[in-house]
Amino acid sequence: MPIDPPTLTMTFFVNTSPLAGRSGKKLTSRMIGERLFKEAETNIALRVTQSANNEAFEVSGRGELQLGILIETMRREGFELSVSRPRVVMHDGPNGEKMEPVEEVVIDVDDEFSGVVIEKMTKRKATITEMKASGNGKTRIVFSAPSRGLIGYLSEFRTDTRGTGVMNRVFSGYEPYRGPILQYRPGVLVSMENGVTTTFALHNLEPRGILFVGPQTEVYSGMIIGEHSKENDLEVNPVRGKELTNIRSVTSDEKLFLAPPRKMSLEESLSYIQDDELVEITPATIRLRKKELDSNIRKKTRKNSEI
Repeated sequence: MPIDPPTLTMTFFVNTSPLAGRSGKKLTSRMIGERLFKEAETNIALRVTQSANNEAFEVSGRGELQLGILIETMRREGFELSVSRPRVVMHDGPNGEKMEPVEEVVIDVDDEFSGVVIEKMTKRKATITEMKASGNGKTRIVFSAPSRGLIGYLSEFRTDTRGTGVMNRVFSGYEPYRGPILQYRPGVLVSMENGVTTTFALHNLEPRGILFVGPQTEVYSGMIIGEHSKENDLEVNPVRGKELTNIRSVTSDEKLFLAPPRKMSLEESLSYIQDDELVEITPATIRLRKKELDSNIRKKTRKNSEI
């Protein structure tokens, strides 16, 4: 029986954040490499290659579910690492055209949610190949969808269908590239300091966007602590404390209230990050960060790209 080829690839990096080693004990390139190559020996659908500097590993597999399970398993085993956004494995066609992996997606959903599912899947370059009633107020929709359009969609699908929808995916082959998929994501709030977040600082940052962290959370320079309400990234200070004065103001003792921070799963985090960002994974937590932690280098790189 033929084995489906890898359709998705990710880069696994050695964790270099200032908080590395706080909750995990397996974080060296040797430990990570041994674990990945051992997995590839028993899992023939997985391919692993090591970078020239031995600090990163290209891991290719059959879809984000397989790679997500591997990451979650390593996390529970005590590994710490950082991973890139998933990328599909493209091929060249017989005439040099770009070919991409395509999947058959079978969705069973309540009739009331079929419209939003069709809308979301169409935006992701999926086409309907079959649609029929499946009884008890449900509809079965079969799509032909590019794998890249499905990255991160499962969590959105669950929300749109209120947890009642069922999705099954099967690799169907490589087809000509279906064109760009427009997906908008605002900029992010990036910590410019190392330390522990304060309620005062986060309260002042709430008008700027949606926070991913709450008070008394360890952060570091280059760590993503929220989503900006605008398109650009914004460097912020989430550890700033309230200045003390000798004069007691009327509002000095007022209690500050914060909205609950937005918590993302591993799947949501992997689909959320951009090419210049990573997901930092430890046994205790999942963090988002810029690939380059030094803000000066990030600014210089951004200026060079605009020239």
